[in-house]
Amino acid sequence: MHKYSSDVAFTPAVKAIQQEKGSRKSYARMEQAGGWETSVTSDLAEYIAGLDMFYLGTANAAGQPYIQYRGGPPGFLKVVDDQTLGFADFGGNRQYITLGNLSENPKAFLFLMDYANSHRVKVWGTAKVVEGDAALEERLRDPEYPGKVERAILFTVEAWNINCQQHIHPRFSQRQIAPVIEQLQSRITELEAEVEKLRANSSSSSKH
Repeated sequence: MHKYSSDVAFTPAVKAIQQEKGSRKSYARMEQAGGWETSVTSDLAEYIAGLDMFYLGTANAAGQPYIQYRGGPPGFLKVVDDQTLGFADFGGNRQYITLGNLSENPKAFLFLMDYANSHRVKVWGTAKVVEGDAALEERLRDPEYPGKVERAILFTVEAWNINCQQHIHPRFSQRQIAPVIEQLQSRITELEAEVEKLRANSSSSSKH
């Protein structure tokens, strides 16, 4: 059991380097003030509801890490309860590295990126694979998403923290830029029509 919630990441080795580099005092004050959140708050739930992707980190028994991109419709990562997040797992390249890792090491990590707004949230915890639970799969699936659900993955939150926005380059998904492109195309059509009208009027005037 950790003394502070941030101890899930701030190990003695990390704290020693923080001390060496001069940042330990500020993080010690953070710890004394209550530390990182340990459950799913309304703010985190709202943030998650808008995400259409995230990164899932796992490691095997030997400690070899693996990062996997997960994508789906907005809100496909769902809040199950105030300690649990879950998502439907779809078929992929059938390497099953994440599943193998979780079978021998439940420790996991979520990196929740909102590139458009330059926000990121880091979530530490454990994860487990749930096979053959039709009710859970139905709860986690999106009926409008074409992917076939093969299983569910549940993530138990131990601690989470909002990361610094520095150095995050804004990026936008096709879903986010589509309305802007549609608006620009509509405006281009309007301007082209005006140009054609002006040309017609100009041609008509030159004949008189």
